[in-house]
Formats: sequence, structure tokens, C-alpha cells
Amino acid sequence: MRTRKILFALPFMFTCIFANAADYRAALVADMDTGRVLIAENANQTNYPASLTKIMTLYLTFDALEHGRLHLDDYLIVSSNAAAAAPVKLGLSAGTKIRVEDAIIALAVYSANDVARVLAENLKGGKEGTFASLMTRVAREIGLSHTNFENSSGLPDEDHLSTARDIALLSMAVYKHFPQYWKYFGIKNWTYNGKTYSNGNRLLETYPGCDGMKTGYTNKSKYSLVATASRGGHRLISVVLGAETKDVRSTVSTNMLNRGFALLDKNIPVVANSAPTATSYVHSEPAPVTSPIVQKYASDAPKIQYATGGVGVQFGAFSSMDSANSMVARVKNILGANAHVEPTGTGLYRVRVTGLSESAAQGLKNRGISAGIDCYVFH
Repeated sequence: MRTRKILFALPFMFTCIFANAADYRAALVADMDTGRVLIAENANQTNYPASLTKIMTLYLTFDALEHGRLHLDDYLIVSSNAAAAAPVKLGLSAGTKIRVEDAIIALAVYSANDVARVLAENLKGGKEGTFASLMTRVAREIGLSHTNFENSSGLPDEDHLSTARDIALLSMAVYKHFPQYWKYFGIKNWTYNGKTYSNGNRLLETYPGCDGMKTGYTNKSKYSLVATASRGGHRLISVVLGAETKDVRSTVSTNMLNRGFALLDKNIPVVANSAPTATSYVHSEPAPVTSPIVQKYASDAPKIQYATGGVGVQFGAFSSMDSANSMVARVKNILGANAHVEPTGTGLYRVRVTGLSESAAQGLKNRGISAGIDCYVFH
């Protein structure tokens, strides 16, 4: 993974721009299209992610939907183990069933621990521990270098850890890999079995352009929040971990997003303040096609012909055509593959190489990941 450190002495960045730093443990704001970290505080410091864990549970659920292993109208069986999960939960009874789409919304809106366990058990042979191992393996594959999952919900465990940087990367992976399911993170209220549940993300109501994403809390983790928002052609993500109260996490996230948009609006160079070990890129896509890294790979990129088939590789989904076209050029320069842009109909633009055989797609994906390009195979 490529690491760049870009430190500039901007006076206002060294003033108190958030709530008292003692009131939260880590914070970060990044550009979701480029992956650039605009502001970071303790972004690589490990913390308990609490229910932010469910972002990975949903990532794997979306992957199962994308590959036909699940369908939104399928029903999942509730085990006695799932029914016994600690609150917060829907209170599902053992032996009952819940529809997959309702399970997704229960996690995204209400953060139901029993439903997280239902998904884990149904996706991985009835064992939450096996699912947690899969979560950690996939975390490594998409670049989460300081994350370990022990369960599907984020319930307390000393070895269940992540960082603000890793949570941001995971959240962007959901956005880029599965844009068709992003809408679930923006649902404000949801009614199930006669009871209405409200989303704990206050910014959905108070911050213009906010469309997601997830809250978290345990006694040890304190209050955490991932929030995303769009403004002026830019989409930003903020991550706040370990806030003392709900008000603090909302305030810090609001300030993060405001400062991030201000930096982009003024075209001010990226700053990573109070975090000398934080990278200035959450991940490496899409780099400008004239960057030294791209030039290095471009000179060696083989011009190969792929066998045709019904498999493809996706290199992200972007909120602007310019960003998508930058990735098309990057894939061509680095990998020698001809990608194209597919509008999703939801305001996003996918970058894909299609018509590949299974082996060719896997090979292209592996070369892309080795070159620092986030990508995945689809069928």
C-alpha cells in the first residue's frame, strides 16, 4: 500500500478545531473519491470499534447478495444463540425468521446485535466465530492493517480492535464496491413488527448533504460515529472514535466535515495534523495519472489480451465522471487493461473491465491489488 505524508504549516490547523481533545480518542476526515485524508487525529491508534463492526458484517452481506448467495427476499433462521445476544436487539425469538432486507436495515438503522449474529450464522455455517475469522481475512484483503474482529456485532472483546483509518477505508469499500446498497445507511426511521426505530446518526437530520453511515457504543469504546456527506461535487467521510457523549461525537463529526469541505473549496493542500504516523491517503485510489507511482507501473504494464467470458473486475464507484475517468486511465496505464465507465442510475459511476474469464478476472484483480488499486471480481 502506498504511503504519502504531506505536511504543511497552515496556522489554523493548529488551533482547537474540535471539541476538547480529551473528549474523544481519534478522528479523521477524508475525500471518498480520492481517498485523501484531509485531517487526522490519532488515526492509526487502535480502539474498540463497537457497532462500527457491523459495517464489515454488512459488507460481507452485500457481497453475498452480489454473488447470488443471498437475495433480499430470502428468510434467515434465528438460532437460540442469536436470540440470546445482548441488547441493543430486536428481540427475535429462537426458531423465527427474518427477511434479509429487514436484517440489513436492522443493522444499518438500529444496530441490532441479535440480527448481526443471525447474518453471521446464516452466511458462515452457523458459527459466528467462523464468520469473524472471515471478517478479519477480508479486512486484510481490502487493506485494513490494524483491525481484528472477534464477532459480527462489536460486543465487547479485548481483542476486537480497529482504527479510524481502517474504519474509513472499510466504509469507502462499501461505498465503492456496493453502491446499490448504500441507501440503507441513510434510512432515518424504520418500522418493524409494529415498532418504529430511529437512526442514531443525528447528522442525517442536522447536516446538509449527509446520507449515512453508522454509529457505535459500548462502555469501553464510548461513542463513535461514521458520517458521510456530499457538497459542491465532493463527498467526504468523517470517523470519530471514543467520544464521551453522543453530543461530542456529533459535534466533532460536524466540525470535521466542515473543515474538510473548507479545505477542498479553497484548494488548500492536505494536512494530517496531530498524527505524525497517519498516512495522507486512506488508500491509493484514484491517484492522478501523472503521479510518480503511476509512471513507475505504467512503464512495466504488460499489454495483454484477456480471454472473454462473463466475469469482470470493478475498480470502484465514483460520484463524478472526472474521478471515474481518472481511474479508467490509471487502470490502462498501470495494468494495461481497457476499463469503461458504467453509470449506476444512482448518481455513481462504476469503473469496470468486463467480458473476462474467471481466471483472467482473478489475475487482473491480483495485479490491481499488488499495484495498490482497490478492486474486486464480480459475476
